[in-house]
Amino acid sequence: MADRAEMSTSFGAAADAYESGRPEYPREAVDWLLAPLRGDQRGQARALRVADVGAGTGKLTRTLVEAGAEVVAIDPDPDMLGALRRTVHGVPTFLGTGERMPLPDASVDAVTFGQAWHWVDPEAASREVARVLRPGGVLGLIWNTRDERVDWVRRLTLIMHPSTAETMFAEGGPEARHPFDAFEREAWDWERPIARSAFLDMVSSRSYILTAAPDERERILREVGELYDAVGGGGPVALPYRTEAFRGIRP
Repeated sequence: MADRAEMSTSFGAAADAYESGRPEYPREAVDWLLAPLRGDQRGQARALRVADVGAGTGKLTRTLVEAGAEVVAIDPDPDMLGALRRTVHGVPTFLGTGERMPLPDASVDAVTFGQAWHWVDPEAASREVARVLRPGGVLGLIWNTRDERVDWVRRLTLIMHPSTAETMFAEGGPEARHPFDAFEREAWDWERPIARSAFLDMVSSRSYILTAAPDERERILREVGELYDAVGGGGPVALPYRTEAFRGIRP
């Protein structure tokens, strides 16, 4: 099995599958992350400035832009940022990580991590986020997780193996680290209609599958396809999701 570092940087090889298979983020969840800043914005002409870290192909970046933010996208993988530039136009992109961002001190109103905080060193990343945030700024963490309260979704996870994020949630979720002494938490339940090809892309873009041996990857994709066919009966499947969001405020 691949180590954590290899898994965290494996996504660029499957950037197109990631873009096809991974879900968007609900707008209401992104609005909730930014809500503490909206009151402070009254009377200001400028948009909120947000650094989207671990931006990948731009799944969260798009929704932040739609919410009116001025966004810079940061990711350690140039292939993922290349995919982002093809789909989200006009957003500056930078190579970097949660522990090391190419941004000046106190330069942004919010730093967001979509499906990404579980890959960072939380203590080092918290210090770095605090450096680039203005006082009163928001650290926003968000994950789209499949709703395993549904039986066939639990079976899907057994076939694919739990992800690093799913393991983190099973252990209680992300922990706040200084100077973010507490997180507020909110969740949203929703469904995503998904075709078979996108369903397989969702599976094949996961770090465990990307770093698995070829025969293991082939077995997983075959069994996942069989499960999709059994659930869908020849039509699109409604895949239930639960979006979990966390926000902390910089003192």
